[in-house]
Amino acid sequence: MDTQTIELLGRNRLVDELLLAGLEVALPARDRGVDLIAYVDLESKVSSFVAVPIQMKAASTRAFSIDRKYSKIANLLLAYVWGLKEPEHAVTYALTYPEALAVAKAMEWTTTASWEKGTYSTSAPSKKLCELLAPYKMSSAAWWQRISGKPNAAP
Repeated sequence: MDTQTIELLGRNRLVDELLLAGLEVALPARDRGVDLIAYVDLESKVSSFVAVPIQMKAASTRAFSIDRKYSKIANLLLAYVWGLKEPEHAVTYALTYPEALAVAKAMEWTTTASWEKGTYSTSAPSKKLCELLAPYKMSSAAWWQRISGKPNAAP
């Protein structure tokens, strides 16, 4: 699969996950660091409108990256969609930039020459990295909580 196909598959899978969680999705006309916006509207039994910008990183197998440029976008979620080559085994992790940075620090990536340039990535996640990402694995209930801020399952 070429990178455009992986990007399309990842975005469609992410949109499906969000919609199944009872959330709404908006696609920005231009990609300026935000690939989509997940939101909870007033029809979803919440007291106010809530929206969260999401930057998606899609991979046919597994890949994790962090880029300092995303620190500038308030409330941004980084969604890592893995396993698009075998969709039945695909999984998504969602972290805020500070959470992703904490993972990078725990992996000692922030001491590398690559990080001095503002970015770090791996296409071969270690067992340690997978363990650090485990709490951020998404489900419908996790998406609902992450976007709405409410612990209840989707409506």
